[in-house]
Amino acid sequence: MLSLLIIIPLLIVILLNLGPKSIARRLAFWIAVMLPLLQACSVIFCKGDFWNSSVPVVSQFMRWDLAIDALSLVMLLSIAGVVFVGVCVGRSLIKDAAEQFNFLNLVLISLGGMNGIVLVRDIFSLYVFLEVTAVSSFILIAFQKEKDSFEGAFKYLLFSAIATVLMLSSIALFVLVSGGTSFAGISSALRNSAGTAILVFAAGIFICGFFIKSGLMPFHGWLPDAYMIADAPVSVLLAGIVTKTVGVYSLLRIVHSVFGFEFHSRNILMFVGALSIIGGAFAALAQKDLKRMLAYSSISQVGYIILSFGCGTALGIAGAVFHLFNHAAFKSLLFVNAAAVESRTGTRSMEAVSGLASRMPITNLSSIIAGLSIAGIPPLSGFWSKLLMVVALWTAGYRSYAVIAVLVSVVTLAYMLMLQRKVFWGSLPDVWKNVKEAELGVVLPEVVLALVIIGVGLCFPLLANTFLVPVNLSAMSSIQIFK
Repeated sequence: MLSLLIIIPLLIVILLNLGPKSIARRLAFWIAVMLPLLQACSVIFCKGDFWNSSVPVVSQFMRWDLAIDALSLVMLLSIAGVVFVGVCVGRSLIKDAAEQFNFLNLVLISLGGMNGIVLVRDIFSLYVFLEVTAVSSFILIAFQKEKDSFEGAFKYLLFSAIATVLMLSSIALFVLVSGGTSFAGISSALRNSAGTAILVFAAGIFICGFFIKSGLMPFHGWLPDAYMIADAPVSVLLAGIVTKTVGVYSLLRIVHSVFGFEFHSRNILMFVGALSIIGGAFAALAQKDLKRMLAYSSISQVGYIILSFGCGTALGIAGAVFHLFNHAAFKSLLFVNAAAVESRTGTRSMEAVSGLASRMPITNLSSIIAGLSIAGIPPLSGFWSKLLMVVALWTAGYRSYAVIAVLVSVVTLAYMLMLQRKVFWGSLPDVWKNVKEAELGVVLPEVVLALVIIGVGLCFPLLANTFLVPVNLSAMSSIQIFK
């Protein structure tokens, strides 16, 4: 079953391109919509036995070491949701049939690659699926075939190539020490040979590779341009899930399953996380381009995930994983809102538009919901994950970091209110009086994502012990939040 999550999207791409183009183009959209929906339903409704019962036979046949746990389930659900949204937005905004078909092929390749990243449990297979996803991302960023898009794709390619060199060098060193590439084998070798300079060096450059792919400061040079220049549906995918899977999830998985939370790794993760939180938030305040502001906001929010995860406690990991899910929801929604505004006005400049709330009420309302959630305002979903992270940092003794997390949330609220004031509120200039609400393929994802943010926030006390938060919070006597 697990292997099918990887094989089916890639196999469908092959079949679509071997068959008659006229039929393939009609089928591509419906297949690209149904696959993530089926994946999401499988994650939500199927129990652990359903997944685990089929792992040994299929995995041995494919010679893959595959496994699934709570973190994997969160990521599979997030991937399915954002891919569904990206496909819907792409269908509405990409009018040319050939371009739409090519876009859907690349999305399906990314879906298979991201599922592979989430499920594999050996370090070389992880690298392979990272590259599969990265290559499709390069092409998606350059999809418009314009000078700016080629520039953004080249920056992504350049930084990714550096990350690839670091990761391959690290893998080679790990293989020399452990004699294999499995997470368990490398972890065992690290424990038995703890403290050797070569292993510390290998772990350090491997983590740096993931910092680059996550777009964390000071390795973020490619991210604002890639997010800003990419076509609107591509930005939704990149910001919503691709970067989170390729960089953030992979970093969390490797540290948790292989390296462990040693003193130095904790300090590095928390420092880089705090730097990204502060730098990303204040850089977002200074932006005039809507998508560029959201790109720096992504850097800041990913910093929260890394900071909370870096403290190494069960509650910190739970908060990080839950915020990873929330970030996929509210950041995808904000980029869909940006796509709606750009498609109706033809500009991303927040200085050029004003008063769109009366013309685009659904986009305005969903933007408010996403903005309040990302700032951690109750009772929306972002409040709960930020609360978990702050409490985790405080109880673990990292009180200065907890204060930073709270104070920067105020800065986050400031730039989200700035976005609302400049784009949606205020007087409506004559030039925008004929603007209409976005198409159904854009509005529907806005509504769905807004409902997810509200629903998860309101129902969180009931969802606290589900796979969305991979810690039994009610059983933690030292934390009285949910009593």
